[in-house]
Amino acid sequence: MEVIIVGAGIGGLAAALSLHAAGIRSRVFESASEIRPLGVGINVLPHATKELEDLGLLPALERAGVLTREVVYVTRRGEAIWSEPRGRYAGYRWPQVSIHRGALQMLLYDAVRERLGAEAVVTDHQAIDVVQSAGRATVHFQRRSSGVPLPPATADLVIAADGIHSALRARFHPGEGPPRWGGMTLWRGTTIARPFLSGATMVIAGTAKTKFVCYPSYGFPDGRQLINWIADVATKESDFRTVADWNRRGSRDTFLPYYAGWSGTLLDIPALVGAAEAIYEYPMSDRDPLPAWTFGRVTLLGDAAHAMYPIGSNGAAQAILDARTLAFELASRATVEEALAAYEAARRPAMERLLQAHRAEGADVVLDLLESRAPGGYADLEAVLPYREREEIALRYKKMAGFDLQRLNESPPMTPGRPG
Repeated sequence: MEVIIVGAGIGGLAAALSLHAAGIRSRVFESASEIRPLGVGINVLPHATKELEDLGLLPALERAGVLTREVVYVTRRGEAIWSEPRGRYAGYRWPQVSIHRGALQMLLYDAVRERLGAEAVVTDHQAIDVVQSAGRATVHFQRRSSGVPLPPATADLVIAADGIHSALRARFHPGEGPPRWGGMTLWRGTTIARPFLSGATMVIAGTAKTKFVCYPSYGFPDGRQLINWIADVATKESDFRTVADWNRRGSRDTFLPYYAGWSGTLLDIPALVGAAEAIYEYPMSDRDPLPAWTFGRVTLLGDAAHAMYPIGSNGAAQAILDARTLAFELASRATVEEALAAYEAARRPAMERLLQAHRAEGADVVLDLLESRAPGGYADLEAVLPYREREEIALRYKKMAGFDLQRLNESPPMTPGRPG
């Protein structure tokens, strides 16, 4: 079997490695002219680090990031209302790793080139169309840098892992239009600073309308850390030209006033933001769920299939799970058609539920519940938002996202032929 993967992001590269581990040949075509470590921080949750361990990548992942110890939910007044351990500190067999997105992508890219060969990833190949005939699919390309047509490529299966603006998704849904803007604007950056709290803590503060998230994603020998931070602010209108405007520079003066008056007990937000070398501004967007991901010998993966709001640290994790599930089914089923049906049955309904949950704030809803019940503060947290209710919110999200502790720890590997 031969497979074409369109897109060399985290999902596409994880798919190439997973197919290789399952004995299936693949080649990755990327529209960018160069694979570079772009982006800011992300979290790789235990259900995804489990899969990266099966691919032999966990030691390198741990060296490149920070093993998250706990997540803490904090009000704008500085009150910690919920704290829970993460990864191995919570009893999982695998860690949660906070890491720069570019570092994770390059780790996967280097592994693909080492295992599949230097020619396994082809750059400056922008997919513009796909056609199918006699159980094969052919992708047509052009140079992104010049628009010059390139020779097509044909395989038994095409995996569209080309992101939220997927050209191949648009091929089968031409009237869908741009991603759906959710009314929030995100400003993201990284700052080199001294550790805060445990030095491995993820803080989520504020409410749905004004939120601040930060965590360390790398440790330097001198004890300082690369701190990733995200400022989310609800705005009535967006001045983005389109919601495809992902990488424009932002200004701290635009959003810092929204955090005026916040407590600096746990975090000094102005100092953290003020020391950032660069700030990027994004529209918080997703896409509506699709009734199908598979179209003959073409299937969708990662953001091309289920782009969702960046809540719950799940984008990269779910792309990795897509890749692992698809490779496992292709290696385990009698036909490609059976494998694609099994992949979609395993992943699409779960991702539709998760996408809708992210629109409702996921586990972060605990902050909004407290704010609605005690907007001016409280004397007794238990009387306002009981521990049992807070715990149930956290557990419900873990189950929906696929990292329920007991179920995950007992789950078998998804590499065919590897014992549990």
